[in-house]
Amino acid sequence: MMTMKSVLKGVLAAAATILTITTAQAQTSVDDIRDRGTLRMAGILNEPPYFARDPRTGEWTGFAVAMGRDIAETMGVELEVVESSWANSILDVQSGRADIALALTALPTRALSINFSSPTYFNSFVIVSPKEEMAGRSWADLNDPDLTFAVDLGSAQDNITRQYLPDAKVLRFQTRDEAIVAVATGRADALVNTVLNGMVMTKRNEALGKVHVPTPMLSSPSVIGIHHASDVVFQRFISAWADYNRRVGNNQTWIVESLAPFGIAFSDLPAGFDLGG
Repeated sequence: MMTMKSVLKGVLAAAATILTITTAQAQTSVDDIRDRGTLRMAGILNEPPYFARDPRTGEWTGFAVAMGRDIAETMGVELEVVESSWANSILDVQSGRADIALALTALPTRALSINFSSPTYFNSFVIVSPKEEMAGRSWADLNDPDLTFAVDLGSAQDNITRQYLPDAKVLRFQTRDEAIVAVATGRADALVNTVLNGMVMTKRNEALGKVHVPTPMLSSPSVIGIHHASDVVFQRFISAWADYNRRVGNNQTWIVESLAPFGIAFSDLPAGFDLGG
């Protein structure tokens, strides 16, 4: 007769087997990638300057794609871009659908799901506003109940508003586009986002005004996501790649090149930020 103890043992054994299979399927190694001949990277539609795909040719561009190509070339394989989204890119790495996910903000909660590489660059948090009086202010100056800010809910920039703008009025939206509309239509005084997004936004919509970097400069490391079960060689390689290319300036070059189609030169970027951290 089967006892409760034996049933429990069976359930635990089955769960362990499933976990082992899932981990094995998702594990990534240098040998696996070279045998396959491709490095699979999660790609996000319509997210320039990070990612963009030409609907006519299917070609992917953007600085994250340029970085992914260089990683693949260094390994001696081709880059394969797997269509994804910001939220799903982490799940794609977890499931083994993608080997890497670039341009991720290194939020501590995400580290529970995937491993992070060393930073590829640092993204400064900024405000975007058509109001000239918003220039040159500190975060303490902006923490004013008479000011209204727009932000996309649950994002890294939303965390910034909770920490540094607790007294200001903050309108939180489900999407970044809704936050942009709030500023463009005058519902909010400024948008809180990152410097690269901010520069592209203002080129696409002049009603948003200019990008300003409040003091002190607040930056978040942008990292590459890797599966927890990836082999040590692959993890060390990805971090070594990130460190080297950030320090010698290659990552900054790819970022600046991705801004050129929007008419943005390095000299156009706002004072007070540092991509290298």
